[in-house]
Amino acid sequence: MADVEQSAAVPDGSSTGSDAVNGTAGRFVSGAEGTALAYGSLLLMALLPIFFGALRSVGCSKSKSASDMPETITSRDAARFPIIASCTLFGLYLFFKIFSQEYINLLLSMYFFVLGILALSHTMSPFMCRVFPANVPNKQYQLLFTQGSGESKEEIVNYEFDTKDLICLGISSVVGVWYVLKKHWIANNLFGLAFALNGVELLHLNNVSTGCILLGGLFVYDVFWVFGTNVMVTVAKSFEAPIKLVFPQDLLEKGLDASNFAMLGLGDIVIPGKYIYITCFLKKNTRTYFYTSFLAYIFGLGLTIFIMHTFKHAQPALLYLVPACIGFPVLLALFKGELTEMFSPPEWAGHLAI
Repeated sequence: MADVEQSAAVPDGSSTGSDAVNGTAGRFVSGAEGTALAYGSLLLMALLPIFFGALRSVGCSKSKSASDMPETITSRDAARFPIIASCTLFGLYLFFKIFSQEYINLLLSMYFFVLGILALSHTMSPFMCRVFPANVPNKQYQLLFTQGSGESKEEIVNYEFDTKDLICLGISSVVGVWYVLKKHWIANNLFGLAFALNGVELLHLNNVSTGCILLGGLFVYDVFWVFGTNVMVTVAKSFEAPIKLVFPQDLLEKGLDASNFAMLGLGDIVIPGKYIYITCFLKKNTRTYFYTSFLAYIFGLGLTIFIMHTFKHAQPALLYLVPACIGFPVLLALFKGELTEMFSPPEWAGHLAI
């Protein structure tokens, strides 16, 4: 997962370039107010997709029976994930070392342009349903691709959408073009928030034990690749994609053209966010574990920012988030005598609304 950083460059190695991922080269020294605003904004932006992603995920789950639940991450999948992530990270590192960074990032920009439009459109859809004027006709459309003919005809694509979806897609496309052309930090954050919210909403864990295995494995992954090698730093500097949330520390001095950014990787939001979501189902008709985990995340991320600011060095956020997010609920379960129940498979019937 990406770490919490300070940087003098636009996120993920965008067009203005970067001499150091932690921004020590030629960095404009921001005032205390700007720094506090940046860190506070990062914390708020991290909490929004976790809370609303969990809310939407619970709402979606409540409308489905246990047999209709989407495929979830199992304990075996969780154990493999850090290995797969390490191979992917090292593969990107080799690609950036061997091939031209410009062409790789051009391909990545197009890839995330399409993904970002779809993610942002899906994120906006519930809001559009609320504000869409009742007197405007909402026409239905269908995109259908088939293969073969007669009895051998097979559906390749069968996608139904309406006018509201087209409006969401149009707005998202404008943001996508803005991001591709300017790499502006606001466009980056719009895509990043959409990716994070969809990740929390659509990625499912089957129980708390799986979440602990996943967090534990990524804890080792994060610490190793940040402190043990320069791989994570190199990829973070070279990778042009909205995989981080950023906020300028010199916003008060330079306005929207600010360039001294504090950053937070999306992995440090989505993975803990799914663990926090699964705590919704630990106990029927109570919100205790969810809010405990949510407060633990705030504590862990706040501690990360404090240590990063104190020592002026990028920090792997999961180093602090994992012990907090796992430890707080476990201590609560021990206190209430519910430790065994905490690690039992959740009951998907009668879901708890947040």
